[in-house]
Amino acid sequence: MNVPGVDWSILWPALLAGLLVLASHVPMGMQVLQRGIVFIDLAIAQIAGVGVIAADAMGLEPHGWAVQVAALSAALIGALALTWTERRWPEIQEALIGVLFVLASCAGLLLLAGNPHGGEHLKDLLVGQILWVSGQQLTGMAALTVLVLALWFGLRERLGRAGFYLLFALAVTASVQLVGVYLVFTSLIVPALAVRRLRHTWRLPVGYAVGALGYLLGLILSARFDLPSGAVVVLVMAALAPLMAALARRWAAADRP
Repeated sequence: MNVPGVDWSILWPALLAGLLVLASHVPMGMQVLQRGIVFIDLAIAQIAGVGVIAADAMGLEPHGWAVQVAALSAALIGALALTWTERRWPEIQEALIGVLFVLASCAGLLLLAGNPHGGEHLKDLLVGQILWVSGQQLTGMAALTVLVLALWFGLRERLGRAGFYLLFALAVTASVQLVGVYLVFTSLIVPALAVRRLRHTWRLPVGYAVGALGYLLGLILSARFDLPSGAVVVLVMAALAPLMAALARRWAAADRP
């Protein structure tokens, strides 16, 4: 594919990063929508971000294993807290998730208050640096995605409340450091919204198609017009979702006897 102004040596790794995020987030997003806990992704991602910021404040290597452990530990603590609140107060779980997100956001801002590069760190956390993912990051993400998908499709019925939150925290923690909070949330929710009215057999393939095409076209447009990649991918995926959902409904109707 030859597009003027597009350097595929940069875009291919970015596209692969997006596809790896979609692989686990599309099926998880459908479950999140069904449970009515849409903002869990933002909350867990923000909590993991606090772990990253805290590790950075302690002078740890930005992309080292210690930072990954800090992010994952923070996310798992958040997941366990949400498991407990859902068991204790299920009727207000979504509101509690929102409160947890605000608390984590404020904690992150306080940790960055004395950092002269705090604004840059916060921007990286929110919008990510998808164009600059490394081969090492992609390899680690691929291995983690295989593990998450194996557990999700193999043990989903036996995961239970705690298993769901812990597996979700594991997937989100890795994804948010790869592509940022906004793209992770979009990858989780937008495809799930697009396919919510489709027959069960159509949902997963159409959801993957919405996400993959959103990343592909968004990355091409951002490179062609020199725009922020994450923001363009979010807007393109949101625009594609209702169009592809409508097409899928037509195809499904045509297939009926």
